[in-house]
Amino acid sequence: MIKIQIIGHLGKDCVVNTVNGKTVINFTVAHTEKYKDSGGNQQEKTTWVDCAYWTDRTAVAPYLTKGTQVYTEGTPEVRSFQRNDGSAGASLSMRVRDVQLLGRKGEGGNMGGGSSNTDVQMPSRQESPASAPIDEASDDLPF
Repeated sequence: MIKIQIIGHLGKDCVVNTVNGKTVINFTVAHTEKYKDSGGNQQEKTTWVDCAYWTDRTAVAPYLTKGTQVYTEGTPEVRSFQRNDGSAGASLSMRVRDVQLLGRKGEGGNMGGGSSNTDVQMPSRQESPASAPIDEASDDLPF
């Protein structure tokens, strides 16, 4: 078996379709690598991967929006096609087995997020209980 893992940002909102009675969530992930070429110049290379997530767990779909950073894992598929000018082309796609939400582009760090194999709940940006001030009345732990 061949497995591929990608961390990247969604290029547009996902689309949920039903094909032959089965649900598929389609989305595109862009992974950008920065590197220096032989001349020492900063370069960027972006690889776009079309993803198809065949699942009945569609609760993740509202969170798969443009700019969201995700981790996806699955099996690669290369599709060959013919361009309008007659030349041959190929595209990389992935049959997704797992998707995890990592955050939104422009946020200073990961939001956490859930895996598609668990309950999907994006944490809010409100103060977390760990950072809230400790109150003497709430310190009634049984140990």
